[in-house]
Amino acid sequence: MSDSSLDRLAASTPQAVARSVRGLSDRAIAWIFVAPTIFLLLAINIFPLVWTIRLSFTNYRVNRPNADVEWVGTRNYERILSDPDIWATMQATAHFLVWTIVLQVLIGFTLAWLINRKFKGNDLWTTIIVLPMMLSPAVVGNFWTFLYQPQIGLFNYVVSFFTGADPTSFSMIGDVTLAPWAIVLVDTWMWTPFVMLICLAGLRSIPDSIYEAAECDRASNWLHFWTITIPMVLPFLMLAVLVQLTGGGPGNTTTLTAIDLKREAFERWRTGFASAYAVILFVTVFGLASIYVKALNKVKER
Repeated sequence: MSDSSLDRLAASTPQAVARSVRGLSDRAIAWIFVAPTIFLLLAINIFPLVWTIRLSFTNYRVNRPNADVEWVGTRNYERILSDPDIWATMQATAHFLVWTIVLQVLIGFTLAWLINRKFKGNDLWTTIIVLPMMLSPAVVGNFWTFLYQPQIGLFNYVVSFFTGADPTSFSMIGDVTLAPWAIVLVDTWMWTPFVMLICLAGLRSIPDSIYEAAECDRASNWLHFWTITIPMVLPFLMLAVLVQLTGGGPGNTTTLTAIDLKREAFERWRTGFASAYAVILFVTVFGLASIYVKALNKVKER
């Protein structure tokens, strides 16, 4: 906007409004601009949370809006905490999260460390490694479902080549023991590039002067790695917390909490029960996140 336009706008402003604005401090003016955004965020986040907590104490069903809503107290919470199927689902979720995070951090950091060494074809390999992260989850799901097919899937034949097992003797998505590992492999394949990029940013943020000082002290490469590289990259590793949930079979073997909650809310239409389920998950995640943030802050302070 030109100076002449600003002058015309200022001249057209009523005197009462102009005097009120001139009397405001910079902090007050800042709050005037920020307040609508804060109000919108509160409306989007706080109100649904309060409403969910309220519904968790009722037997409300969203597909029966005209039915009488009964206040059931803590009955939904008691049913959830005493349901062995839900505990099995949470156990499956914990198994999935622990193994995906461990594998993705280890593989992602290793790839970042190798790429950071600046070899020939570095950029090409970086692009190839990052490709899985750019694909749609629906495409990745269909792609790996095809790979896991016992009769025509390539995965079984690769395993057979290295182990000598019959390709048709096992099914990654049909076996109770192998199905959880099938989704761990898929998520690791898709999101390890994300961890790699974070670790690569951490490695490239280390000043060369630190390594030069270590070389002057005649520190070995192994000492460089454990005393410089790992401590400097550790905050970046801790930022790479991945929560990628999926659902499936056989049975409830790979049914994770997000899918189970969706089924309770939008397939079985037990809205009050699903609200209590969501509140329990929220408290669990919030507690773990608080511990995680405190640990991250301690790492940054070192």
